[in-house]
Amino acid sequence: MSDAQPRLGNSLAPPNPAWLAKVSEPALEPELPIVDPHHHLWERGDMIYMYRDLLEDLQAGHNVVSTVFIDCRSMYRKEGPTEMRPVGETEFVNGVAAMFASGSYGASRACAGIVSYADLRLGVKAREVLEAQIAAGNGRFRGIRYATGWDKHEEIRRTHTNPPQALMADKTWREGFAQLGKLGLTFDAWLYHPQLGELADLAGAFPDTAIILDHVGGPLGYGPYGPRHKEEFAAWKASMAGLSRHANVTVKVGGLGMPMGWFDFYDRPAPPTSQMLADAFKPWVETCIELFGAERCMFESNFPVDKITSSYGVLWNAFKRLAAKASAAEKKALFSGTAARVYKLALT
Repeated sequence: MSDAQPRLGNSLAPPNPAWLAKVSEPALEPELPIVDPHHHLWERGDMIYMYRDLLEDLQAGHNVVSTVFIDCRSMYRKEGPTEMRPVGETEFVNGVAAMFASGSYGASRACAGIVSYADLRLGVKAREVLEAQIAAGNGRFRGIRYATGWDKHEEIRRTHTNPPQALMADKTWREGFAQLGKLGLTFDAWLYHPQLGELADLAGAFPDTAIILDHVGGPLGYGPYGPRHKEEFAAWKASMAGLSRHANVTVKVGGLGMPMGWFDFYDRPAPPTSQMLADAFKPWVETCIELFGAERCMFESNFPVDKITSSYGVLWNAFKRLAAKASAAEKKALFSGTAARVYKLALT
């Protein structure tokens, strides 16, 4: 993929529009309502994905009725108390949501739900930040994401919060986490598959807090995990089985286009077709649905991060191929129902 090739380890790279344009498909089942529960908006050097970029993807032919913005350290406040600066992200995204709510950009209600950030290491004081986020969201703020990705191997890049080992078990961090349930807010978990047991422990300790596992649990397939794909898939599956016993956990099925060491579509002469993606992603998708059920799974785009692997339209076609044999009720849950329920979005 020439100069757009990413480094392994969830590193970001700008999508290559000319490369993506080599594969174009009409939308399958174009009337099927979709809630995309995971995308970002940002400007980071040459990595730009703002409302017009999102709008262009939403016009790929699929019926995306609404979306959920997910924390990505975008547009934090420049001034004021450090702990309050993430509120700027919610303020920014709420403005984008208002633009789409006006109807001036079509029927899609982008950013109808907003998931931002609060530093849970503040303990009980995190509540003040959460209350400020609620106010800034104008009814759209739903919860936070806290990236806790850590691994014992030096080759594995930590997630952007640079967390220490076993952060989810930390007493003060959990005091901050406890504020989410008290305020009726959700928690998006972004971690790596060896940490799934830690998340299960957290889910058991806070059974009344809605926890959403991002990107099928962050399976690592590079560095020391690269030669062990078969063994690591089995380990991931066993950990997901344990996590599935906690009814307060739902799973975002997607994020498999990131450079995590399992697939190299982004480094090929042409992007994959939706059938190629469906064939590659099938073991992960089917395992999640078998363990959690469609009512606790939701397909996600993870754009623009996954845009290094495929276009928006091709990705949703792949999900539709994977769900081809699902019942009408299961299909509704996977594409819109679960996300709408968890994030409290109105489906019109």
